[in-house]
Amino acid sequence: MNSAYRTRLLVAIAAVLGILLVAVGLHGSPFDSGSGPSPTEVAVRVDQVGYVRGETKQAYVMGTSAALAGARFKVVDAGNDVVEAGRLGAATGRWNAKYPSVRTIDLSALNTPGVYRIVLTGTAAGRSPAFRIADARELMTPLVRDNVRFLQAQRDGDDVLPGALRDGPSHLADQDATVYADPEYDEAGEELLDERLTPTGDRVDVSGGWFDAGDFLKFTGTTSYSVAELLLAQRELPDMAELSAEATRGLTWLDRMWDEDTGTLYAQVGIGVGNEAVRTDHDVWRLPEADDRLDVSPGDPDYTIKHRPVFRAADPGEPIGPHLAGRVAAAFALAAQRAAATDPEEAMEWLDKAAAVYDLADTAPDPDEPLVTAFPAAFYPEDSWQDDMEFGGAELALAARLLGDDRESQWADDAARWARAYLRSDVKGTLNVADVSAPAHVDLATVLDGSRSNGIGAADLYRDLRRQLEDGVARAGHDPFGAGAVYDDFDAVPHTFGLVATARLYTRATGDDRYAAFAGRQRGWALGANPWGTSFMIGAGEVFPHCPEHQSANLRGSLDGKGAILRGAVVNGPNAAAKLEELNGFPTMKKCTAAPPSGAWTDFDGKGARYVDDVGAWQTVEPALDFTTTALLAFALTD
Repeated sequence: MNSAYRTRLLVAIAAVLGILLVAVGLHGSPFDSGSGPSPTEVAVRVDQVGYVRGETKQAYVMGTSAALAGARFKVVDAGNDVVEAGRLGAATGRWNAKYPSVRTIDLSALNTPGVYRIVLTGTAAGRSPAFRIADARELMTPLVRDNVRFLQAQRDGDDVLPGALRDGPSHLADQDATVYADPEYDEAGEELLDERLTPTGDRVDVSGGWFDAGDFLKFTGTTSYSVAELLLAQRELPDMAELSAEATRGLTWLDRMWDEDTGTLYAQVGIGVGNEAVRTDHDVWRLPEADDRLDVSPGDPDYTIKHRPVFRAADPGEPIGPHLAGRVAAAFALAAQRAAATDPEEAMEWLDKAAAVYDLADTAPDPDEPLVTAFPAAFYPEDSWQDDMEFGGAELALAARLLGDDRESQWADDAARWARAYLRSDVKGTLNVADVSAPAHVDLATVLDGSRSNGIGAADLYRDLRRQLEDGVARAGHDPFGAGAVYDDFDAVPHTFGLVATARLYTRATGDDRYAAFAGRQRGWALGANPWGTSFMIGAGEVFPHCPEHQSANLRGSLDGKGAILRGAVVNGPNAAAKLEELNGFPTMKKCTAAPPSGAWTDFDGKGARYVDDVGAWQTVEPALDFTTTALLAFALTD
């Protein structure tokens, strides 16, 4: 389930001559219908949340060459009045056998606020889901609020928000949890080799925080990333109280995972891969509250489900993996920045915590050993760490500047040194849970303020941001739907939102808006302007995932499209077809009928990628903290 792991959908399914036809109703479906060409010939794809006034706006039509040859379009408003009309744009390429032609529709001239649909005429018939035209803040702020709602639903401990998806507190045993020695796994990370876990004799309070994904594990790596994203977003939305509250909640849990008295950083709460003697979080499908009701004793296989093990990132006082040290330091330093103007004493406490973690970083890790991100490491594999150290150093330096701390120059030099090492490395990527170079570069450039350190200046950092974006632009240039991320592997959607956030960060820092249109198209792809015609954020648009692989959503949420949903959660999106050959299944997993059957999406699969909205499809519809907070930052920066 752990893999680097929307408004109702009403679908009428009818069998006609053995062909599945799904009609488009008011609440939408990716399966278009109309007179003329059959629904399997033409489909219209739009950003279902909407387009920002003044930005470049693009929709797509996919179908046969014959159907699209003489097709025209008109844009109608809520009153069905035509506000714009024209011919389809140029072909962008082939998608699959059923949709061998993809054409564009340029909506850039449409800037009057309102709700619209595209209607095809001529040789093609069909219509799009509804979309809005509005100012950025009007479109994006509700999305941020929904992302925060997902984080609220992920709360663990005694301070949960009871509601449609939760009964009450969970995992209260985490208040007095046992620390265990590192578990040993096989090379693939699929089997625990230890007969039993070995306690160290230490106990710790690691209660609270957020569940990582559709399961109930908690990780320092993903939580520190998400907290940093929230605090960066809070710079843009300082008055959003619920955003601030969730950032604070994440910080509180991270502080519990850091024992400054012994110099110990804890990496994980819970276990996901075990054996016959050690049952794990991934062996049962239940509500989180159920774990507290288990009647278990030490030695019982289910003991580690109620009394969840805690694992350390390193032995007490020993060097910590630089990826975790840098990222946790960055989160603490961002907290110091947030408090600097209102509570300097609190800010200094956060700064000192950040400095202590940062100083313990192992900056000469064994290249033959995997970085300790999780147990097993296969849950969140990571190769880069220089970007995390740059991030930590840059945020420490910024916090020191705000607080008048004379360590600013030292941390600035450190950050520049690690930026230089990152730029020279062969593990450079783009913004996601495994690469934080984009926000690190932008804040380091602010710290340097026109100067250079360790051979690094703002121009070098901005050049690398362009490298990240140009990689996406190049990929988009060869994709029929302009996708800048790889969608036949894990994390297609968070990588897409990472590109959006990076483009916005780059424009903010430099004033150069050359990637503005690219960012808008990437946001659109993730919110519906993709081959499957679905938004990949629950609750966003007319068509969105209704059957996420998420235990609370499955057991207490909407299974028929008429009840509560996991609003605001962002899922992985399409993945390699080969990775979806086997779906998860548990005896207690409830059947979800809110979305079309899994096979109904098949017509839209292509380029080696597949999408399934099915509760067992963790490969495509499991939501996660890092997915959602990356999107949240992208939305907050879109202004």
